[in-house]
Parts: sequence; C-alpha cells; structure tokens
Amino acid sequence: MFPLLSSKQISYGATDTFLSDRFLFPSFFRTVPNDYTTYSIICHFLRYFGWTWVGIISSDDDTGDTETSLLTNLLTSHEICVDFVLKAETKSPHYTNDMDESRYMIKKSSARIIITCGTFNSIMQSFLYYVNDVMHDRTLILNPTFSPQIVNVLDYQQVFNLSLLFDLRHGKMPDMESYFNSFHPSKNPKDLILESLWIVMFNCLSGNKVKNELLSICLKISLHKCKGTESFNDYLLSVSRGNIFQMYHAVRSLATALHNMDITHGHQSADHQIHQLTHKIPRSQCSASCKSGQRKVTSSSIHLCCYDCAPCSEGEISNKSDSENCMKCPEDAWSSENRTFCISKKIEYLSYSEDIISVAFSCLSTFFCILTTLIFAIFVSHRDTPIVRANNKNLSFVLLVSIMLSFLCVFLFLGHPVDITCMLRQICTGLLLSISISSLLAKTITVYMAFKATKPGSVWRTWTGVKLPNCVLLICSSIQVAICMSWVTLCPPFQELDTQSYREKIIVQCNEGSDLWFYSVLGYMGILAAVSFITAFLARTLPDSFNEAKYITFSMLVFCSVWIAMIPAYLSTKGKYMVAVEIFAILTSNAGLLGCIFFPKCYIILYKPEQNTKSYIMSRTA
Repeated sequence: MFPLLSSKQISYGATDTFLSDRFLFPSFFRTVPNDYTTYSIICHFLRYFGWTWVGIISSDDDTGDTETSLLTNLLTSHEICVDFVLKAETKSPHYTNDMDESRYMIKKSSARIIITCGTFNSIMQSFLYYVNDVMHDRTLILNPTFSPQIVNVLDYQQVFNLSLLFDLRHGKMPDMESYFNSFHPSKNPKDLILESLWIVMFNCLSGNKVKNELLSICLKISLHKCKGTESFNDYLLSVSRGNIFQMYHAVRSLATALHNMDITHGHQSADHQIHQLTHKIPRSQCSASCKSGQRKVTSSSIHLCCYDCAPCSEGEISNKSDSENCMKCPEDAWSSENRTFCISKKIEYLSYSEDIISVAFSCLSTFFCILTTLIFAIFVSHRDTPIVRANNKNLSFVLLVSIMLSFLCVFLFLGHPVDITCMLRQICTGLLLSISISSLLAKTITVYMAFKATKPGSVWRTWTGVKLPNCVLLICSSIQVAICMSWVTLCPPFQELDTQSYREKIIVQCNEGSDLWFYSVLGYMGILAAVSFITAFLARTLPDSFNEAKYITFSMLVFCSVWIAMIPAYLSTKGKYMVAVEIFAILTSNAGLLGCIFFPKCYIILYKPEQNTKSYIMSRTA
C-alpha cells in the first residue's frame, strides 16, 4: 500500500487504528474516535464500576479479530480478565452445535458484563437472537459503531435489555430540519421516488392503485391513508441519527477546512450515554466480593481477577469491601471481633478508683504503719526497762523504722506508674527489707556474744557492747546499697506500656531495666535471710534473760516462706496482678517481722509489767 498523497479524505465512520498511520495515510481524517480511544474509554468505565470479569462477543470478520485483540490487550493492562471470547460465525454444517456451545458458555459464566466488538451485521443479529434466552441477566456494552443500527437492536428487547451503548457524538444541525421537511409528496407531486418512499416509510397510500397493490404484496405491509403530517426529518433522525450527524459533521469540517485553507483534523471524543430501564448496577467479577473485615488473597486460578477472601489477622481491619490489604490498628487499639474497626484498648494498672484491691492494700498499709508507729512509741516510752534494753534497743528502733517505711513503700506500687516510682519502689523495698534482716542478724549475734562472753577468760568480752552489732548492720546494709546504686546507675527501672500481652488492654507497668540487677537485690536479701535464720536457729536455746533468738527464728521462717512462695506466683502473673503479688509479699513479710519480734514484748510491757523488772529477771536467771 502506498501513501495517499493527492486526495483528502474525511471519514464519518471508519474507526480502525491502522488508518491513524500518518505515513501511510497523511491525508486521512476522521470525525469519530478510533478503536483504541473507544476501548480505552470502555476499560476505564469497567474499572469505575468494578467490573473485572467480562466476556467478549465479536463479529466473524477482520474487524472483529482486530478489535478483539486490541480490547483484550487493553483489558489486561487495566487488570480486567476475560472469561470467554465468542465469535458470531457464519453458518456451517456445525452451526447449531456451535450456537449451543456458545449459549452454554454464556449461561455457565459468572461474567455479567459482555462487550461486543466488530461490525453489527446480519450474522451478528442472528447470533444475538439465537442466544437471547441466556442474556436476560447480562449487560451488553455495545460498540459505538452499532449506533446506526440502534433501530435493529430494538427488535431484540430481551437481548439488549439493560445494555449500554457508547453512542457517537451528535448535536444540532442548523437548517437541516427545514431542509428535510421540504421533502413531502404534497409539495412534489411529480416526484415518484418520494411517493414510493412515503409508502415504505409511513405505509401511506398513493394515487397509483397498481403501485399500492404491488408494494403491499412485495413488502407485506398494510397501507392506509396518511394524515399529511408525516415528516421525513423525524423518520431519518429516529432511524439513523448517528450517521446523519456524523456525515453532517464530516462535510461541515471539510467545508470549514477548505474555507480557511488550513486543513486540520479534529479528534472528537465519544460521550458516554448510559441508558439507565431503574435497575441496580450489575456486578461482573470472577469472585464474590470480600466483605469488610476480609482481604483478597491469590487463588489457584490462572486469572489475576480471581481471588479468595481471608479474614484480617488479629489487630488488623478492613473497613471496605474488596480490600487488597488489611490495615494494622494503632498500638493503643485492637481490632473488633468482625475486624471492621479498631477499638481503643483499656489502660490497666492498680488504680485507686477502679480496683478494690488497691483500696484494700492502702488500708492495710496504713493500718500496719500506724500500728508500727504505736509500737515504736511504746518502746521509746519504755526504753529504760529491761525488756526493751535486752538485745540492743537501738537495733529494735532501727528495725521498727525500717518496717514502718517498708509499709509506706506499698504506695509506690499503687496508682499510675511513672519513671520515678518505678525506680524507687524496688530499690527502697529491697534496701529497707535488707536493713530489717541485717538488724535481726545483728540481734542474733548480740545474743550469741552475750552467752560466749559469760565464760571466764573469753576473748568475746572485747566485742561486747554496740560495736559489733552496729558493724554487722552497717556492712550488710552497705552491700545492698551498693547493689541498688549500681542498678540505678547502669540500668534504672522505667515505665513502659505492654501492648502485646493482651489484645483488649494496655498494661502500664514498670520495666525493671535489668533482670540481673533485680534478682541480685532479691538474691542478696535471700542470703541475708538464710544466714539470719540459721544463726537464730542455732542460738535459740542459749540461756538468756530474754532470748529473742527463738522469735527471730520463727520470724525468719515466715519471711523466707513468704518470699519463696512469691517468686513462682510473681513469674506466672502479668500486669497489675504481678504487682499485687509483690505488695502482698511485702505486707505479709513485714507483718510477720512485726508480730513475731515485737508483739510478745508489747504484751509483757502493757499487760505483764511485773515481768518487766530487774528483780523478776534476776530471779528467773538465778
């Protein structure tokens, strides 16, 4: 084929993209969109409505093959899949079987949208008529080239029900209406062709009886006397308005170009005319829509448009249908049961206002603190009595103060944790309990030294007094102070939010900073308690005016039992219950020390004052 150099051509109907080649056809222009533009618009239209699963019916000719190939490539680029491609083939010995197979493919397909390609000819008409019984729930998208045959498709209401036609642009044609209306048999009585047209178009009787009978028999129509108001213009516009306007547009474009001596080509885009008979928008997809709370996952199908639906994972949501991915909820929220929205997590800690256990701990701590203060006041007021002076009264005062402060430390564990309370509560508790145990160890050593010093020539006489007990208290406590200061300096505890342990709540807790230092504090405290228990157990039978060793033995037994039982309970709980276990251990161990060591002495001071005299003690010793 050689380039057309001498002639200028303007087409009102040619849509083949091959004609857009400027080298082969430098002088060819069209007043309608080419196939590429038309099918690109159709692809965008399909994506807008989510129709990703379609079928194709094409005419059995070169135009149908070319347009089908072009459409298929465009659909693939827009991630739209083709379920089937059917050709309206010419009649053959297997024509009936082919049509039955085509009807079966349409019927079994889940594609509700079918696109037509090629030309609308008699074969296409026959094909659509043959499959009309399986097309009642399908939506046809008609090629703009079908527009001139719009009257023909109206003959198949069941096939073309709910169909969409991308019609070519049309508009007003100045002076054409009056021009067409000028054609009328009454105005042109000698125009035999016009008379015949009126018979064919409007079934009007003419003045020629022979012609009337002949045309009536040939065309199988019933003729009647017309009113004279029939309009040639109305008939042409109703039958072929697309072609008329396109021809008018082509001629007008050429005339304008020649008039201006500036030949240009215009590219007219097609308007989308969507005929809406009040029905729902059809759905045409390979797979069922994924509901909210689900996401698409690749299926085993060869088509990209086919997928399965999987529920969003815990902590993720999708709030619209056909979501590609699930959205992760923020750390302070968790997904609802149906995975459609995020719910704010509840903040959990030992709250004074919401947890009755916090109120109970507060009351117990306050009660024991007041009780310890009263015992301290009793001991101070009776500080010169023998029972208070026995086994070093200063150590008793230190022990009472450390127990009282330990009870107050409980309040560091209650309420909303912050960095400073997280740092203080473990360190203060560990340090104060170590001071208490060190005091008891010093008391036990005092008993043992007092017994040894009574023997003639004993070297322990030089260690009697307050020097050795004070050194024991200072050294044992200093080691724990060093451990705590190292902990604070190197890996201090801090507040953290635990968002992973529970899906419906956030635990506000203290991170110990370093488990090594935390268990070092507990371990050293355990060593002190074990040494104190063993020493007191060995010294419990030594003769003394008021031997505290047996009470210290029992108090250390209670202390060790509480903290040994606390460790597995502490490790097996989380959140506020883990804190509650530690508070319980603090209250119980300190209450055990207070009860075992000081209640017997207070009983004698308050209710048996006659036993708190020097003469009574001397008589018992004697």
